[in-house]
Amino acid sequence: MAAIYVFAGIMHFIKPKMYMRIMPRYLPNHKLLVLLSGIAEIALGIALCIPVLKTSAIYGIIAMLVVFLLVHFYMLSGEKASAGIPKWILILRIPLQFVLMYWAWSYL
Repeated sequence: MAAIYVFAGIMHFIKPKMYMRIMPRYLPNHKLLVLLSGIAEIALGIALCIPVLKTSAIYGIIAMLVVFLLVHFYMLSGEKASAGIPKWILILRIPLQFVLMYWAWSYL
């Protein structure tokens, strides 16, 4: 799990435009938010590997995934917001968020 979050966080720096395209329009400063979310994913992924930080990291990951639901619901709001991703995939991503939350919770 740690490797997945570190990799996902690094991708925010390698392909920031991809993430900025899917940011809800009502959120300010998309570039900063993409970079901060990348930092959060990397930090939480690393923290999973540090026993004293593991529990906090798990709760942080769950909170982050809840916040990311905003993006998933926003992407369902219209053609432009979907970034060309088929609607059925966007719909499947929502329950996937809850699976990821449960996966994190199972490490407690």
